[in-house]
Amino acid sequence: MLDVDFVRSQFPAFSEQSLEGQAFFENAGGSYTSAQVIDRLTRFYRERKVQPYAPYRASELGGAEMDEARARLAALMGVETDEVSFGPSTTQNTYILAQAFRQWMDPGDAIIVTNQDHEANSGPWRRLAEDGIEIREWKIDPETGHLDPEKLMELLDDRVRLVCFPHCSNVVGEINPVAKITALAHAAGAFVCVDGVSYAPHGLPDVGGMGADIYLFSAYKTYGPHQGIMVIRRNIGTMLPNQGHYFNGDSLYKRFTPAGPDHAQVAASAGMVDYIEALAAHHGIMGETPVATGAAVHDLMRDHEEKLLQPLLDYAASKNSVRLIGPTDAAKRAPTVALVANAPGEALAAQLASHGVMAGGGDFYANRALEGMNVDTDHGVLRVSFVHYTSENEVQKLIAALDAVL
Repeated sequence: MLDVDFVRSQFPAFSEQSLEGQAFFENAGGSYTSAQVIDRLTRFYRERKVQPYAPYRASELGGAEMDEARARLAALMGVETDEVSFGPSTTQNTYILAQAFRQWMDPGDAIIVTNQDHEANSGPWRRLAEDGIEIREWKIDPETGHLDPEKLMELLDDRVRLVCFPHCSNVVGEINPVAKITALAHAAGAFVCVDGVSYAPHGLPDVGGMGADIYLFSAYKTYGPHQGIMVIRRNIGTMLPNQGHYFNGDSLYKRFTPAGPDHAQVAASAGMVDYIEALAAHHGIMGETPVATGAAVHDLMRDHEEKLLQPLLDYAASKNSVRLIGPTDAAKRAPTVALVANAPGEALAAQLASHGVMAGGGDFYANRALEGMNVDTDHGVLRVSFVHYTSENEVQKLIAALDAVL
């Protein structure tokens, strides 16, 4: 069982006076930052804020910490160190990848996208239609938001080069079977690009084990700094045209980062692994490999989240005036819950604020998903989202606040 008191002790926000009495339920927009990350970031700015990889002590230490972040994150996700790249955001990283595919693909080739995605893993790929690339849309069920793998099979043929889909949607919340979808795409000769932004905060996945060719997520939603993190497996990463400086073309982790990375934030990302390892140590988890440790911590997080999520889903499903988007079974989804009510989402979020609940309202850059489920994007949804550091008392506070405003 997750020790929530220990977890919350690792996040300075929970002892911050300005946040006292506030229950945070907009974690899908960005999580609190762990102390380990903050400490590394502060140390870098104080002691290492020089150009890294030069032959003097401060520079050597700064470069070593950047390398450490890449190596430890890669080990946790079951991939090679140079298959992990950092960029300013997941949206930016996806745009760069799309430009590489634009150069690599031929007119008449096809890319499959979904209307379940955040626009970051949809819009950049759709723009390739300008160069004669066929864009095929894998549509969600308009009632449930579900992506049916059988429907994907109807879109796959030997012209498809890439299938883009989310690990889970930031409004539907349903966890998609990445390994199964990846296997279907690979069998048809296509690569996959998985948007993991809404899933990674609930436990970093074993990307190597899932078989995904590209996996993207955001560190600032995963207890870290504002960086986008990309896993690009070697076979596809070396096949695509270099998007970086020509003299960096032989370095896999530099091929898709044309701009210089934020050195301090890259280095601080090692604190994300420090935090996961601290959780493992406190709970007596002794994984034989980093992947095993990460998997055990993932399960610890998910068990706690599911326990807290089910009462919230049951409550939402019982309200006749509310439409709950996505599955009603906590085991099938992330604790990112979108609700359609009579009042606009933003207005409801404002009302919740007066009850000490921090939540969000709007379209959340998931316009295509909401439109696909016949939700007015101007009206929007109320979204309440949490992670493993959320307490049972906070969920009860949320339900009481919802009862007052819905």
